[in-house]
Amino acid sequence: MNITTPTLRSSTRDLSAKLTAVLKDLKPGQRIRITQRVRVGSQEWPAIVTGTFRDVNYLVTGLATDRVTEDDIVVATVHFTKKNR
Repeated sequence: MNITTPTLRSSTRDLSAKLTAVLKDLKPGQRIRITQRVRVGSQEWPAIVTGTFRDVNYLVTGLATDRVTEDDIVVATVHFTKKNR
C-alpha cells in the first residue's frame, strides 16, 4: 500500500512533496534555520535566519478582495520565534 502525504497549497500552486513532508515533520519548539533568496532589481542574495518553530499556517493577502474572494492569494507561512539580541 502506498500512502502519500497530501501537498500543501500556496497561492496558485502546490508546494513540492519534499517541502510538504519537511513542514509536516516540524514540531513546536524545534530549532530551525530558514534561507530565503532576496532579490532587488538584478541582484540576489541569501537571507538566513534561525529560530524556534511555532506553526505552519496560511496568510491570506487580501489582494483580490475587491473582486471575487475565491481569487485571494493564499501563502503558506512558517511561524517561528527569534532570540532577541
